[in-house]
Amino acid sequence: MNSKYKRYASGDDTRPEETLAWNMYGPGLENIGRDSQPELLEIPQPGPDQMLVRVDTVGMCFSDVKLIKQGGEHPKLYHRNLAQEPTRLGHEAAITVIEVGENLRESYQPGQRLAIQPDIYQDGRSTAYGYTVPGGLIQYHLIGPEVLETDAGACVLPLAGQMGYAEAALLEPWGCVMAAYTQRRRLTPLADGVMWLVGHPGLDEAYQFTQYLDRPRLIVLTDVPQNLADMAVSSAADVLVRNGLTPADYASLAAELTGERGFDDIVVLDPSSSEAVSEIARHIARRGTLNLIGKRPLDGLVQADVGRLHYDYIAFVGHSGSDIAAAYGESRNRCELQANGTAVFIGAGGPMGQMHVQRALELPNGPTIVIATDVNHDRLTALDERFGELAAENGRQLVLVNPTAADQPDLKQLVMKLTGGAGADDVVVSVPSAGLMAEAAQLMNVSGMLVLFAGVPNGTEAPLDLSQVYLHNAQYTGTSGLTLEDQAQVMERALAETLSPGRSVAAIGGMNAVIEGLQAMMDGRFPGKIVIFPQIPDLPLLGLDQLADLYPDIAARLGPGGSWTSEAEIALIEKMWSTAEALL
Repeated sequence: MNSKYKRYASGDDTRPEETLAWNMYGPGLENIGRDSQPELLEIPQPGPDQMLVRVDTVGMCFSDVKLIKQGGEHPKLYHRNLAQEPTRLGHEAAITVIEVGENLRESYQPGQRLAIQPDIYQDGRSTAYGYTVPGGLIQYHLIGPEVLETDAGACVLPLAGQMGYAEAALLEPWGCVMAAYTQRRRLTPLADGVMWLVGHPGLDEAYQFTQYLDRPRLIVLTDVPQNLADMAVSSAADVLVRNGLTPADYASLAAELTGERGFDDIVVLDPSSSEAVSEIARHIARRGTLNLIGKRPLDGLVQADVGRLHYDYIAFVGHSGSDIAAAYGESRNRCELQANGTAVFIGAGGPMGQMHVQRALELPNGPTIVIATDVNHDRLTALDERFGELAAENGRQLVLVNPTAADQPDLKQLVMKLTGGAGADDVVVSVPSAGLMAEAAQLMNVSGMLVLFAGVPNGTEAPLDLSQVYLHNAQYTGTSGLTLEDQAQVMERALAETLSPGRSVAAIGGMNAVIEGLQAMMDGRFPGKIVIFPQIPDLPLLGLDQLADLYPDIAARLGPGGSWTSEAEIALIEKMWSTAEALL
């Protein structure tokens, strides 16, 4: 139990009757609320499989912009008529349980504090909180099976220790950052899947498949050496031979054997043509693998689907030896930043980019050199103010670059200078631009890792040097979304004081400041996260740098570099929260 935050009492004498809410009735900020104001709604009684929760904090996220612009046509709303069935933004939410329905009382108790895990799936269908399920921009609401009975179980995380309300809400975005360095790709052939082995006429090297060849249910052979064909025939799988194919035939082969799904696993032996590999790569299934086995580089860059690297977790693996199986597995395919290496963060000045930089600086045995880029001078200044001292304390070198400024060094030349001409060990891209992703890949060393944190639409291609995957073990990866385990990892690190989620907060506001906060988030007005306190309706939208003039007693409790702390939050609540029982 958090000793700083008193558990809210339950019962009719403390239960509120009405709640302010920002329901969304269509696209555009003008359709959020009524006449740019929150609505006052009655609070219903929870049913037996529901509980009433108080929303303590909500973080504003730039991913909501797509929902604001598209309304019911957003992919997660499935052509919903919001005028008749409104939704509500606010997927980064921390809540407190107020009342519990009778069927849930063994699992939840009044006063229990929870964080929402919004990336919800039910029967394989995305029903995300803050999208399909109305989210946290409301003071009180009911949650039930739509959150508590999902494909992954209950999508709430019980909070532990001395974690503030803002920190709890930020477990969600921080969990997304953690997920970027947690292996999401499938790195071994799929059991009961469809595998395609692609060689070329005249290839006679004695390739081996020392393990995994017994996993597929179907193996398709195209111009592979005889010894490998014999191994496939002796496996438990069905075998289909389709020799003499050209890149023009690959699409029809994939359609015939896999429909729209694509091959679960593809192995390309002795690749030489970047054009052929580009076409082959278009036919990988979601979470599929493309294994390149060769000793000579391709004749050019491969047009790789960078949207699918981010959203579909396709994996490019490879090896320069004759054992095909040696390319698979986590020991060869890393996902964490290189210890004591050089990391470059593209688009580091935004809220999520800042989290990546902070994580790298606080990571034990993390990169020694951290290069952070942004095209906004003010954001770079904020990075320096927020993390310069942290970098020095942890013995890291923080280098800030605006690659578009005339007085700044060329980014690639700078990276090469700082790495002795080798290139960066890791490059993380937080900008949804295929062109920038391709440029970022040119900053890597031959065994480097490119992390695509920002997403571009599936089908968006960019030129990547896949030769380095099998010749030098380069990695191309990306992630979207998170799990409860990712949020729990953030909480554990925060409680162990090896990560400070509150550093991400740049501005705070109350319930009546939501529209202004959304517009400020869309405009990039603040160099970090905006956090809304629904229980403080009249708190104006304030950057943390404004607190000293308006609320010096709160500002006095900010941390290094003016960062948000639970102590500052307690001062805010004591001063302004309408529920006096929120604190001891």
